[in-house]
Amino acid sequence: MNKVITQINSRGVAQVTLNNPDKHNAFDDQMIIELTNAFNALAVNANVRIMLLKSEGKSFSAGADLNWMKRMASYSYQQNLNDAYALAAMLKALHQMPMPTIAKVQGAAFGGAVGLISCCDIAVSSFNASFALSEVKIGLVPSTISPYVIAAIGERHAKRYFMTAERFDANTAVQIDLVHEAVDEQLLDEKVEQLITAILCNGPEAVASAKQLVFAVRGKSIDSTLIEHTCKAIADIRVSAQGQEGLSAFLDKRKPNWLKD
Repeated sequence: MNKVITQINSRGVAQVTLNNPDKHNAFDDQMIIELTNAFNALAVNANVRIMLLKSEGKSFSAGADLNWMKRMASYSYQQNLNDAYALAAMLKALHQMPMPTIAKVQGAAFGGAVGLISCCDIAVSSFNASFALSEVKIGLVPSTISPYVIAAIGERHAKRYFMTAERFDANTAVQIDLVHEAVDEQLLDEKVEQLITAILCNGPEAVASAKQLVFAVRGKSIDSTLIEHTCKAIADIRVSAQGQEGLSAFLDKRKPNWLKD
């Protein structure tokens, strides 16, 4: 059975679905490989404009699979290192996807699942979702996911939840910026569709460039190098075919050619 299912619809929305509901979509080495392959394939697919990460069943993902953890307990140092590199490669592939990524979260989202959510550009959850960075409860640390989680929720929140392993609810997840919005479970699909529709109304190249702009600017000093980069970025896109089409459509009071009737 495939633990990850990928589907692409006619609008260019790719759905990557964790498909192991009987085990609450818990991570194991097979799922990590399948996710990595899915992300890498979608990253080079020019027809994909948005990627939605979702799960089958009651839980988004309950963290590490018990049988996988049992195997890891007997791994050598090198085997553990290789295992960690595989997880890190998957997270990096998700984080660096060229198109917008949205995480749709319901039920349990524990351990590595918080890493997946943090790697996505946008995250929405149902009010019944619950979250935890529970690694220290079993004497471990959330090491591989830490760069993405800290970037999402900040250093102080990360310290608290890394060290306490407290379970927290959707309202807290919103407050600490792990998810952007929480809604009633029956409204979750509608909220995701609103986000997808909003993105699809925009210039595809502009959306991709906007995402790359954040990567290029974050954490940088506002100096002549950064100013030059941002000025070139806007000049490049203004003279591009899509930039010209967008400006012309706006001035002519018509729809741009990327909007389909």
